[in-house]
Amino acid sequence: MFKWFGKVNYTPYTKVSDFAQYLKDGYFMGSRCKKCGATSFPPRADCEQCMSGDFEFFEVSGRGRVHTFTKIVAAPTGFEDVAPYIVGVIDLEEGGKALAWFGDSIEEGDIEIGMEVQIVPQIFEELEEIKVYYSIERLGTTWSKVSSAH
Repeated sequence: MFKWFGKVNYTPYTKVSDFAQYLKDGYFMGSRCKKCGATSFPPRADCEQCMSGDFEFFEVSGRGRVHTFTKIVAAPTGFEDVAPYIVGVIDLEEGGKALAWFGDSIEEGDIEIGMEVQIVPQIFEELEEIKVYYSIERLGTTWSKVSSAH
């Protein structure tokens, strides 16, 4: 499943592999510990509070606030063709943090620490490499699968 993120997971089994399938099906999910109720995004197989491995998935709104951001001008290998670009860390309403690229709905000069935003999964089924990533968009932006070229 994680090949959709552009990476191959050589682990034969992971308890959070359903996360990728949920994204592909149009759901943005976190995990909730059944023992203590702690929530996490991205989903965790083991609770960081009580270390229980008993969890359930729950739908995350994607709404949150900008924690920090930076503009990448000297991009790492493989990303030179898209530089410059801006990435940010978002504190999600339901708990957890998301790292993502700023999308087209927010101008660079409008980005502020603490501003309300929406994390939007982007799914490109026609690409061989990276097929799922997140973008940071204006609050209220909805998402759906990016239509493939069939």
